[in-house]
Amino acid sequence: MTEVEEFLAAHGATGLDHPGGTLLAHLRRTRDTLEAWGARPSLCLAGLAHAAYGTDGFPHPLVDLTGRPALTELIGAEAESIVYTYGSCDRGHSYPLLAAGTPRFRDRFTGTERTPAPAELRDFVELTIANELDVLSHNEDLLAEHGAALHNLFTAWRVHASDQANAAVDGFFP
Repeated sequence: MTEVEEFLAAHGATGLDHPGGTLLAHLRRTRDTLEAWGARPSLCLAGLAHAAYGTDGFPHPLVDLTGRPALTELIGAEAESIVYTYGSCDRGHSYPLLAAGTPRFRDRFTGTERTPAPAELRDFVELTIANELDVLSHNEDLLAEHGAALHNLFTAWRVHASDQANAAVDGFFP
């Protein structure tokens, strides 16, 4: 187990059920997907730690926000920033704006809104696609309930995603 995986396990990632096994197993698969798509190391590390602060769809934080410095020290400032952006995203507000071509993030922790930089948006889209495809591939009920909406969302986000992520979306959805 890597140092990051040991940290996540020590903070409860092996004890949380998640589609496809434990949260740690899901985090590893998300990282592995990003690596297979050729993502840079910081994005892959963010994929491994993406649920550290919980998410709008998975409200089980492993680390309180006061623990940001410890995670930053472990995975680096760039990867931690991606993790924070991912975990803090108010999906109900931000996803429709991203799909409409007017990217705005609302931080669910602070309520602040901002326009993401293009590189930040691309990282967010890549991580979201890798995460959601893994979840849907391990839970038929979630696929039935959310698959069509996510497919539509990912189609709208194509311009922000890598060729590899777009190909994975195309291969996943009929």
